[in-house]
Amino acid sequence: MTKPAPLSNDVPAAGAAALIADLATRASAPEVVNIPTEGLGPGLPPTVPVLFDRHNQRAIPLMTEIEGARQLPKRRAGTATVDTLSSFIDLVNRHKDEHSVIFAKAQWPDPALIAVLDYHEISHGPRWGKHRVVYTFPVTDELKTWIGCNKKPMEQAEFAAFLEEHAAELAAPSDGEVAEFERLFKERFATPAELIDLSRSLEVFVGAKVKRAERLQTGERTVEFVEEHTNSKGDKVDIPGIFMVSVPAFLDGEPVRIPARLRYRISGGSIAWFYQLYRWEYWLRTRVQNDLGLAGDKTELPTFEGAPEMGA
Repeated sequence: MTKPAPLSNDVPAAGAAALIADLATRASAPEVVNIPTEGLGPGLPPTVPVLFDRHNQRAIPLMTEIEGARQLPKRRAGTATVDTLSSFIDLVNRHKDEHSVIFAKAQWPDPALIAVLDYHEISHGPRWGKHRVVYTFPVTDELKTWIGCNKKPMEQAEFAAFLEEHAAELAAPSDGEVAEFERLFKERFATPAELIDLSRSLEVFVGAKVKRAERLQTGERTVEFVEEHTNSKGDKVDIPGIFMVSVPAFLDGEPVRIPARLRYRISGGSIAWFYQLYRWEYWLRTRVQNDLGLAGDKTELPTFEGAPEMGA
C-alpha cells in the first residue's frame, strides 16, 4: 500500500479534506489474503485466497468465485449408463487409468457392473470416485416370461401353447447334464423334439378326462386320457421329467442354461401343468460372474464382487 504524503500547513482546507477521505477509504478497502494450509491434511493447495473486508471485519472465500469462472471442469465426474456388456467394456477402456476398478452385484434381482474410473490410488492416495460407468444387465423378455410363469399352474391348452411358443428356447441336454440331473431327480431328460411332440399330444386331448397316471420302474411317467362319452381304454402320453431351457438372460449376452422339472397335478379327472426352474438364481449369478470375468480380461482392471463406497 502506498504511503500517503504527510499533511503540511500549505495544504488548503479542501485538499486536506480530500486526503482524509482518501485515507479513510484506503483503510477500509478489502484486501486479498492468502491463508497457508500447512498441517491441515492432504488434498489442499499451499494457500487458499480469501478477500478480507476491513469495514465489516470478515473474510470472504474466493474459491467459489474463481471456480465460477472456470471454462472447463477440473476433473471428470458423472455416471454413464450403458445397455450392453460390449459398450461397458469399450467405454471403460476409453476412460480408465491405472487405478480404475470394476465392482459387480451378482445377485438377482438387480445385477450390475460398476466401473469406478477415478478410484482410490493403489498407493492408498484418496480420489473422488465420482466418474463411473454402470451396466445394469437389461433382462430379456424371454427370461422374464420363463421366470414369471415358473411354478404357475396352466390348463392343458395353455401349457401346450406355451411349449410351442417357446420352442426356440428349448435345448438338448449335454451328456454331463443328463448324467447329473437324471441321477439327481430320478427322471428322464427330454429333447426339444420330444417336448414339441408332447405339446401336440396334449392339444389332441384337450377336453379329455385323465383316467390315471403312473410311474414306471424306469423312472418314466405316463398319463392316460379317455373321452367322456366312451368307456374304452384311452391313449397314454409319455411325460418326461426334466427339460433344458437355454435363453439369453440379458441383452447382447450369452444364453443361460437352466434345468426345469416338468410337473402336473390331477384333480377330478382334470390336469394342471407347470414347470419348476431348478436354482435359476444360481445360474443367473454364474452368468454375471462370467461377464465380470470377461470385463476384467478385456479392460485389464481388477474386479470385485460387491459395491463401491457410498461416499466415493
